[in-house]
Amino acid sequence: MWVSRESFIGMNKLIFANLLHRPMRSVISVLAVSIEVVMILSIVGIFMGMLNDSKDRTNGIGADLVVSPSNASFMSGVSGAPMPAKLADFLATLPHVTVASPVISDFSMTGSVEVLYGIDYKTYNALKPFVFLEGGPFERPYDVIVDDVFARSGKGHQVGDTIQVLNHSFRICGIVESGKGGRKLIPLETMGSLMGTDGKASVIYLKSDAPESIGIIEKEIHATRGLEAYRVLTMADLLALYTPSKFPGFNLALNVVITIAVVVGFLVIFQSMYTAVLERTREIGILKSLGSSKGTIVSVVLRETAVLAVAGVILGIGSAFALRELLHIKFATFSFELTPAWIGWGSLIAFAGSLCGALYPAWMAARKDPIDALAYE
Repeated sequence: MWVSRESFIGMNKLIFANLLHRPMRSVISVLAVSIEVVMILSIVGIFMGMLNDSKDRTNGIGADLVVSPSNASFMSGVSGAPMPAKLADFLATLPHVTVASPVISDFSMTGSVEVLYGIDYKTYNALKPFVFLEGGPFERPYDVIVDDVFARSGKGHQVGDTIQVLNHSFRICGIVESGKGGRKLIPLETMGSLMGTDGKASVIYLKSDAPESIGIIEKEIHATRGLEAYRVLTMADLLALYTPSKFPGFNLALNVVITIAVVVGFLVIFQSMYTAVLERTREIGILKSLGSSKGTIVSVVLRETAVLAVAGVILGIGSAFALRELLHIKFATFSFELTPAWIGWGSLIAFAGSLCGALYPAWMAARKDPIDALAYE
């Protein structure tokens, strides 16, 4: 049915008048949709931020290959230190290996969630030199090198300050540019002693003499007796594993949060529009008696919902950015990544869920008999 421009404008005025006439209900509906968006963007932003931050810092180590036991996880800090650190001395003798650096990584939840690195400074620095902003290399067993992101966290840290690492006091000997693995790096021997893994390593990072030698090194390692089962990954292959599908439970957690968020938004919009239809029974009867079709009635309800959903999505996106800034101020080392793709998906999911919540109230309004509606009190 063709609708004149005047009728269209008049209908839009009616829609906004209805929303403003019930401000509390409209505000609650907008908040419900915004919470839905914030829930989706928060879990994705937090996890993807941590994942990509860890990926970038791993890539910044400067290695070409990573050697680890076959049963070790590719995720830093979760497999302990199951391999002998002296294996690095042997790997360094292979023809095309220029650097072999043993590292112990430990997933720590003491004070904050982080991955600590125990390094052999000389070989680790040879993979890709540190860029010191203050201070310098280790001088004592209980020295720690921190990156600039950690140094800015809290009330700020400077060279000479004492911080707690694995429940022990360490002196900050140097502050470096971020991107070299862990945000806190301590001597390999000290890490092994504190963890009870003396002489052990989690992984060994290798540097080749040329890109074309990487495949040759891998074959040489697997051809060595006793190392046949060891996992040898190129840095590119390792970084390719840093995807949500490779992390147990992420997709499940994401689906659960999205489902809960959609249900919350759906129920609030459903209740809001259902109640609105009941309260406007006479109004609907008048519209139908003036010739409004079922499609027009459905359109009015859905357009009201669309206005609420758009307002909620905008508020939700703005709140997610505000939450990111708040977390960044409170926890400087915390990564919260908001990507255009997930902002789009979160907005679409919230918008579609809201419209679905309004479908039954819209259908119910369209089915009302005009005579009964006019007689409704």
